[in-house]
Amino acid sequence: MTPWEAIAILAAGIGAGGINAVVGSGSLITFPTMVAVGLPPIVANVSNNIGLVPGSLTGALGYRAELAGQRERLIRLGAASIAGSLIGGVLLLFLPADTFNVVVPILIGLACVLVVVQPRLNRWLSARREDPHPHGGPWLWIGVLAAGIYGGYFGAAQGVLLIGLLGSFLDDDLQRVNAAKNVLSLLVNATAAVLFVIVAEVDWRAVALVAAGATIGGFLGAKVGRKLPAPILRGFIVCIGILAIIKLVYG
Repeated sequence: MTPWEAIAILAAGIGAGGINAVVGSGSLITFPTMVAVGLPPIVANVSNNIGLVPGSLTGALGYRAELAGQRERLIRLGAASIAGSLIGGVLLLFLPADTFNVVVPILIGLACVLVVVQPRLNRWLSARREDPHPHGGPWLWIGVLAAGIYGGYFGAAQGVLLIGLLGSFLDDDLQRVNAAKNVLSLLVNATAAVLFVIVAEVDWRAVALVAAGATIGGFLGAKVGRKLPAPILRGFIVCIGILAIIKLVYG
């Protein structure tokens, strides 16, 4: 790896950490960068996942004020994220690399639709809930499990999926939803990282560069994201989701 290639991966890590703190999809910056400098796709994917964990942590810590009162919810949904991540990580190691190429863009597209219609859908659901569930009910748990599987397998735009799910099933404002998303994404990335460290081939130089960049980017992204009004944040989320679909389909 040349010095310029190292700088490119570090810069990609900063961008990815910032985007992940605000919405997710930072892997669409780091993963292609690592492939471009010569890492095999599976090694790049694994190394990218491990390297983004510190950025996920700083992003979650940056939203700690919005996490107040969400402990029980996150314990319940966190179990789904961890279980899903383990399943997704195993699939990555044992299935062909292009297994989800058709499914992933569809999932991201549906998530973008959920983000756009979330306010109206929340009103519709609230009007029909006889007993609102503070944790979103069983369907949200299943959805978070599925998002965890996707995140453990690849991870790009898992934040878009999680925000679409959480925003639709939880009666809460978007900033608190985004804070919960950051914690669940952290659990998915950290769980998959432990699995990959044990059984997968890892490029530790790339991990170190992405980790350093993502730590900086996660801190900066959280500071910016917490100040964004809900409509602007929602629009940014949808734009990232659309870019993710374009990258996955045509990239």
